[in-house]
Amino acid sequence: MYHVVASDLDGTLLSPDHSLSPFAKETLQLLTQRDIHFVFATGRHHVDVAQMRDGLGISAYMITSNGARVHNTDGELIFSHNLDADIAEDLFGIVHHQADILTNVYRNDDWYMNRDRLDQNDFFKESIFKYKVYEQGMLETDGICKVYFTCEDHEKLLPLEAAINARWGDRVNVSFSLPVCLEVMAGGVSKGHALEYVAKLMGYSLKDCIAFGDGMNDLEMLNMSGKGCLMSGSLPRLKMALPDAEIIGSNADNAVPHYLRKMYLNPSR
Repeated sequence: MYHVVASDLDGTLLSPDHSLSPFAKETLQLLTQRDIHFVFATGRHHVDVAQMRDGLGISAYMITSNGARVHNTDGELIFSHNLDADIAEDLFGIVHHQADILTNVYRNDDWYMNRDRLDQNDFFKESIFKYKVYEQGMLETDGICKVYFTCEDHEKLLPLEAAINARWGDRVNVSFSLPVCLEVMAGGVSKGHALEYVAKLMGYSLKDCIAFGDGMNDLEMLNMSGKGCLMSGSLPRLKMALPDAEIIGSNADNAVPHYLRKMYLNPSR
């Protein structure tokens, strides 16, 4: 029995339209009623995830910004690890003038972008979270959870990934959450290390955790947990990195809640 369930959101627990299905909502509510500990483990911002959790009415820890922030069941910030100011400042402008790549910044309780992109609101079906546009050289460099870059062409993000890794090495953790989204956190930050911290607070270890994910930002969490489960639509790079992990199905088919119900609610079926 795994006492702690940790799940990524986009591409994993959420439906393809970035919403929680009624089936998924009921599953999480039933789990927590049975004293199974659920942990949100996502690249999303804590303000966004807190609204999602409150809408569900469940008690759950939140690992957000890929492990750069952890909030307890009361919504209190209990862990944070920011990007170094010099790295953050350079990342704000590294592709600022590249029209096909958007720069996004999570700073404390806010989300900034380097220009308008109206369709970004399509991701927020369970919450209200709005970005602000920043001007190059005008954004403060303290409190930076993560910087991420989005581009419709995955191939255009690969040179950026290589350049950031070459420049800062272990001072950053760089990973693709989606083919179109490259994320940069401080070195040592990961969902896996954050989950280890959360599990310990609850009196458990990582071997007591089962985790679900689909992106490279889930790698450490899936690899470090007692059991890691991949979605059928996981990034090929993730499937190659975890060749022995169980592949459970698609988020379009509610694969995670079905798996959880079979494991915890209907174990004989």
